[in-house]
Amino acid sequence: MKYPLDFYTSYNQFYVYDESSPGQTDSASFCTNEAYEDRLAIEDGVLGIRTECYGPVKAELEILETANNIVDFSSFDHVVEAGIDIKSGVIQILNCPDWTVQIELRTAPGNYRVRIYSSNLASVDGDEGNDFYRIEIWPSENAERTVLKKYLRS
Repeated sequence: MKYPLDFYTSYNQFYVYDESSPGQTDSASFCTNEAYEDRLAIEDGVLGIRTECYGPVKAELEILETANNIVDFSSFDHVVEAGIDIKSGVIQILNCPDWTVQIELRTAPGNYRVRIYSSNLASVDGDEGNDFYRIEIWPSENAERTVLKKYLRS
């Protein structure tokens, strides 16, 4: 099932979050140059998704049983994935900086893989544009951050 998302966030980011996570997005290991370049920050129970826009976010979230085997990323600007441990069994999408829950989904506790497809990034002019984020989540033990396609702004 797909869940549409349309919300306001700040600081060019929003979060995929385990409800029981300590949410340490201010840690030195979360805000790294690598995380910025890869457009995905990682901390215990939280992933920070870097957006091109500063404010309005349009996205969709889909929970899958297995990984989507798309190999043609030509219609996306950037594709990155990493793992997250959902100890609580509750996945949340939160805005920044006030941590308002945009959607909350119950699932089995365990390790998951999250893939973020970013598109229309060049449309952003100032704080807004038509950038779009597709988020897929499925059970997986693989926690490593992997960039499948890197966005290079021209």
